[in-house]
Amino acid sequence: METGLEKNHHGGGGLKRLRCSVQNYDWGKKGTEGSEVARLYELNSGSDIELEKKKPFAEFWMGTHGSGPSFVVESGVENGDSIGSGSMGLKEWILKNPNVLGDGVLDKWGCDLPFLFKVLSVAKALSIQAHPDKELAKVLHKLQPNRYKDDNHKPEMALAITEFEALCGFISIGELKGVLRDVPEIVEVVGSAEANQVLQIHEQDHEEKVKSVLRSAFTQLMSASQEITAEAISKLKSRLYMESKIRQLTGKEQLVLQLEKQYPADIGVISAFFLNYVKLNSGEALYLGANEPHAYLYGECIECMATSDNVVRAGLTPKLRDIQTLCSMLTYKQGFPEILKGFPLSPYITRYLPPFDEFEVDRCILPRGASTVFPAIPGPSIFLVMVGDGAMCTGSSKDVVMEGDVLFAPANSEISVSTASELHLYRAGVNSRFFQTLRW
Repeated sequence: METGLEKNHHGGGGLKRLRCSVQNYDWGKKGTEGSEVARLYELNSGSDIELEKKKPFAEFWMGTHGSGPSFVVESGVENGDSIGSGSMGLKEWILKNPNVLGDGVLDKWGCDLPFLFKVLSVAKALSIQAHPDKELAKVLHKLQPNRYKDDNHKPEMALAITEFEALCGFISIGELKGVLRDVPEIVEVVGSAEANQVLQIHEQDHEEKVKSVLRSAFTQLMSASQEITAEAISKLKSRLYMESKIRQLTGKEQLVLQLEKQYPADIGVISAFFLNYVKLNSGEALYLGANEPHAYLYGECIECMATSDNVVRAGLTPKLRDIQTLCSMLTYKQGFPEILKGFPLSPYITRYLPPFDEFEVDRCILPRGASTVFPAIPGPSIFLVMVGDGAMCTGSSKDVVMEGDVLFAPANSEISVSTASELHLYRAGVNSRFFQTLRW
């Protein structure tokens, strides 16, 4: 059957099917444990990964980042072909067809996608980390190019597919005072002088003073020696097991015991007490600006970010840590993060708009026999078919799509979607607010 992919492979017109990359980080869900990433990668690549399914499948990458590039599948390439066979890197293809980005995107970000689209399958906690802002990213990349591989910032958003858990941002000073009173092991690590400074802060104190005291206490905690850390965690664990016999442990205390099993004697276990414990329901999203501490804990999510892989780590990880950089770069804002529930773009499409120019995400749940339209926008999009099958039409072309398919849509493409079954589709694109500012 000839599809629009065959008709439209000249120039930049029409939808382009992509073969995408996978990352097997050790915190990922194993293929045998129902990793969504493993399922999508197997469907997308057309290859049998049965022998690899005992490996963790952590991230499915859709975009142009060099650490996990996508490839454009040209006409005549059979599904069974391996990545790169008879196909061109998406970045290279965009360089040859820059018009697919639209003028506004080309002017602002040059000949590349400004966003990286991912699916994550998280079986155990990722490192406590933050992403540098643009200025710091340039400095870190220049000083340590092997560790910080690009010079871009990495604001990001996680949109829950299943229930999804994360640590994100600092708890309020009021809550932190309660923690210092209830968790004596933290006081042992940071010292009573630091702890008292936190306890003596008043609500009306100047914001900078509050941040300074929080920075000092958190830096002291994260910089503790391995010996002090191991002893404090051992005491904490024993105390919580004893107390669990006579009272119900709090959600945070249960989490800390779980983290200790995953990363024994790691300072990240204790630092969880400083951070907000966030639980997202399917369809809720969390965005993370530069220099905000966070750690994804469990579940499956769609993630979108600026095209970067810059991470500064400081706990819950066997990887290299950069505690000094992390503690000096954080904003030390306090309070529970904003949860995005999205807003309806149409009866079947929900849009999630973070406060960053580089990206937005649409979630489309199309019931049996329904159809909808993604209006033309002046920038590029990447579509992921998560569940089901259907048809996507743009101009003169009609493409049959099914789960695991990833498609690139050029700027100014109006796309109508229909399904005879049920279709779950996600779209990443440049933030529509960015195009509104261009009009002024």
